Amino acid sequence: MKEFDYQQDFKTIDFRQQPELYQVGRGEQGVLMVEPYKSEILPHWRFKTPAIAEVSAKEIMKLFEAYREQDDFVGMDMARKFIQMGYTRARRYANHKGGRKYDDDRQILPYHVNEEKAASAAIFKAWWDKIREDQDYLARKKQHQAKYG
Repeated sequence: MKEFDYQQDFKTIDFRQQPELYQVGRGEQGVLMVEPYKSEILPHWRFKTPAIAEVSAKEIMKLFEAYREQDDFVGMDMARKFIQMGYTRARRYANHKGGRKYDDDRQILPYHVNEEKAASAAIFKAWWDKIREDQDYLARKKQHQAKYG
């Protein structure tokens, strides 16, 4: 039996067909690797302006609710990760011009306040907070972790 090569084999897994292989992980871990969800959610993920962020977050939340209706926890969690990533990336751009936090010597670059990106971040943060308080999502998360680790 071939041993699972995480880096290579992970890219070919359909997590909708094999939800038992999905690990919730920390934060946004795996957000750009878990298919088919990445391909379904990523086209909606934008934060350039608050207006764009608002449309983006609402579209991702529609997907979150659609996954809930389909009893698809992995999809729900992936939508949560994209919402969280909308917040963290917009905050990064709000704090650092060009979104680059470190220089080549791994020293933190000076802070630069970009109010537009901060407003985009706040939009995603509000939706992320709603998900973190969603009792159904939290119960499904606990159930998935108990069942699959």
